[in-house]
Amino acid sequence: MIAVIDFGSQTTQLIARKIREMGIFAEIFPNTIAPEALDKAQGLILSGSPESTLSDHHPEIHPGIWDLNIPILGICYGFQSMALHYGASIAKGKREYGRTELHLLHSSPLMQNISNPTTVWMSHEDSVASLPENFEAIADTASIPIAGMQSIKMKRFGIQCHPEVYHSVDGVQILRNFAEKIVQADKDWNLSDFVSQEIELIRNSVGQAMVVAGISGGVDSTVASVLVHRAIGPQLHCFFVDHGLLRENECSEVSVMLSTLGIKLEVLDRKELFINALKDIEDPEEKRKIIGRLFIETFEEVAGRINAKYLLQGTLYPDVIESSGGVSGLAAKIKSHHNVGGLPKDMKLHLLEPLKMLFKDEVRKIGKELGLSEQFVQRHPFPGPGLGIRIIGSVDEHKLAVLRKADAILREELKIYDTRQKVWQGFAVLLPIRSVGVMGDQRTYQWTLALRLVESVDGMTATWHKIPHEVLEMISNRITNEVYEINRVVYDITSKPPGTIEWE
Repeated sequence: MIAVIDFGSQTTQLIARKIREMGIFAEIFPNTIAPEALDKAQGLILSGSPESTLSDHHPEIHPGIWDLNIPILGICYGFQSMALHYGASIAKGKREYGRTELHLLHSSPLMQNISNPTTVWMSHEDSVASLPENFEAIADTASIPIAGMQSIKMKRFGIQCHPEVYHSVDGVQILRNFAEKIVQADKDWNLSDFVSQEIELIRNSVGQAMVVAGISGGVDSTVASVLVHRAIGPQLHCFFVDHGLLRENECSEVSVMLSTLGIKLEVLDRKELFINALKDIEDPEEKRKIIGRLFIETFEEVAGRINAKYLLQGTLYPDVIESSGGVSGLAAKIKSHHNVGGLPKDMKLHLLEPLKMLFKDEVRKIGKELGLSEQFVQRHPFPGPGLGIRIIGSVDEHKLAVLRKADAILREELKIYDTRQKVWQGFAVLLPIRSVGVMGDQRTYQWTLALRLVESVDGMTATWHKIPHEVLEMISNRITNEVYEINRVVYDITSKPPGTIEWE
């Protein structure tokens, strides 16, 4: 296998996922791992980090790992950490964020079959200022002279860019060159193995205990439920919480859809409870935590009825690394997801999260493996807190009704327009902004609605979708004509990073 050392990057799991897609097993370890624990590793990749190698207490790996006689690839912070270890200097340089042109300087096994120049994704402020002895530069950019280096004799390679993210055009080829040509790693991994192994793991973990599943109707919770149902059958009890923050007709659509999958579902009406608890709450972190707490209280209530021990959730790895610290604990917290950072510390149920090391595209593949329809597995992600985090500021019934109408129009038009499924996620956000307009020769002073359409593969990075102006105009006209309370529509053209996909 190839070991990925986590220094806390938001995209560490992407590295392992890209390697696994090649049929090569990859496992993530914290930067504190001892060298003897890596005895099965054929190669090693050092991740990026939110930390700086210039800080006094920057994270490092065990010194003995550098003595391992296996190929090592350093990415971003990992590249700088490697350069520092072998005697180079690091300096504050020009910041590079987002798309950048990388120019290849010398022949390198790491850069075979790569365009020159190639478009890569950068995210750094520090840079390697000098080369270590016995290393040569293999790439630069307009801003930094050393954007990659190698020592073929030592089997050490480093690059400043992030080949693991979707927007690095030749990124997969760079990782493939390392894994297949330099490491020559064994190819013995596929998602079918994951399904069979996870079913066995669930059976062994749960035993004869009862499990409560909180289903939202989204891909993640449904795939998790089908997977666990395969493992333990009638021990799984599924509930759908109608918290009043759902899209138009969501509850009935989900109930019908799940019944076709053979999953029994009980709908719990908790609209009044959730909406009352969110009254006058404006801070997004507080909203997420309130919603998370009420979900758990609801599930603990129903779990008591059936004497359940476990709570099943469709948590994915992006939820984990945005809410906590990833494998290493070094990753920066971006926001609390209701099923990760929003959970109460005194929760009585044990969590069952079979998908928590996977990304959305992997979950969709597993959904197909489990027999779910293509139409279902390609549904746009819908967050557990629902419209509660798509209304910026305080939430109430009136705002929810306005947003539901606008969101329904957007989804109707997207169904007509996006037949090739280019849009990974599309939704509307109600802003706490009123602006002056004119309708029927009269002054209006109504709300502003933001539309957000993004293209992505895994949700870790995203670019805004270049929707044709005539389609955008149609959507805007319908919303301002049919939703009385909205007189202005704006379009969000922010990528991730620097923004997140959801606004809250």
